[in-house]
This record gives sequence, C-alpha cells and structure tokens, in this order.
Amino acid sequence: MEINKELIREVIEEVLKNYQTNDGSTQTLTKTSVATNKLKLIEKGEAHKGTRKDEVVISIAPAFGIHQTKTIENIPHDEVLRELIAGIEEEGLSPRIVRVLRTSDVAFMAHDGAKLSGSGIGIGIQSKGTTVIHQKDLLPLANLELFPQAPLLDLETYRSIGKNAAKYAKGESPNPVPTRNDQMARPKYQAKAALLHIKETESVVLNAKPIELEVKFQ
Repeated sequence: MEINKELIREVIEEVLKNYQTNDGSTQTLTKTSVATNKLKLIEKGEAHKGTRKDEVVISIAPAFGIHQTKTIENIPHDEVLRELIAGIEEEGLSPRIVRVLRTSDVAFMAHDGAKLSGSGIGIGIQSKGTTVIHQKDLLPLANLELFPQAPLLDLETYRSIGKNAAKYAKGESPNPVPTRNDQMARPKYQAKAALLHIKETESVVLNAKPIELEVKFQ
C-alpha cells in the first residue's frame, strides 16, 4: 500500500498541537501536581485499596492531563472527567481518581482501578478516550463494558459510562451504554490513534505504584 507522506505530516502536526496549551505555551509538570487551563491534578501519594462500598475508581492513563489534554476527537480531558464524575454522583456514589503509571493498556488500567475500589468496580480511560468498565474479580482482558472506538465517544456517552459503573457498584445489572458504530472510524483515525498511543506509552513507568489524585476544576 502506498504511504501518503502528506497525510502523515498533517496527522503528526495535528497531534503535536494537542501537547500545547491554548496560548501556545507548553505545559509544565511538577512532582506533586499538574495543571492545565481548566484541570488541576494533585498527587496525594500511593493509592491503596479503598474500604468504601459506595466508591467507583476512575483510573486515568499515564499521560492524561499532562502530555495529552484532549481525546482523539479533541474533547478536553477536564470535560471528560467532569462527565464521568457526574454520572457516578448522579447514582449516589462517590468517584475516586487514581493515575495508573505501570501500563498504557486501558484494560489493565481499569482492572487496577477495580482492585483498588472498595466496591470492586473501576473505570479505565486512556488519554485518547478509549474507556473500559471493569470488575476486580474478572480477568484483566475480560470486562463489564468496553468502549474501543474513542472517536465515536461524546460527553453524553462518558456521563452514561459513569452512571453504569455506579450501577454495577450497587449490584445492579444495567443495560450496556449505547454507542455509535462506524466501520470507517478505524481506518480514518488509525494513524492518529497510533501516534497518541506511542505518546501515552512514553509516559509509562514500569512497576510504578498507582497514584492517588485530588482533582480540581478551574
């Protein structure tokens, strides 16, 4: 298959734009906190297993809100996180946010979060937007719900993902979150998705423990 060099150049330029803030300056990473224009993530130390049965852990990826601040469809991470949290809270449960550093695989991130969650339910989300609802007793590559087509996920869907995760935590059996399906999404976004995943993987810290986060919206 012939490689379209012009397309590759355009994709790379588009991806690189996402690693800058709106004023064109690069983001600054400190040891204890990361701040973007609308989202502040404060590290609270190593995350441990919770005891509250009414919590759902949201595991964010290594580069989430740091080196990447938008999904593959350019939805800001602060808006995505707001909707996941809102969905959980609408069901009367409490969200808890951790950063998984040891892997960029969304299934393992979600499973790590589920094992940390007092309810045994966790949500994993990559920086590009791919999301999983997981349960601690399942195998890592099994899950409750998988949302692999990040380009087709919107804010309403993320809110519904939060709601369903909370329902699982309450012992309910909700209907799966409805999602769109587009057979052309994969070929259309494949190059960009690959570049974003490479960037995500660069932030992985092998054998690192998950980090408890305090989230503040500006």
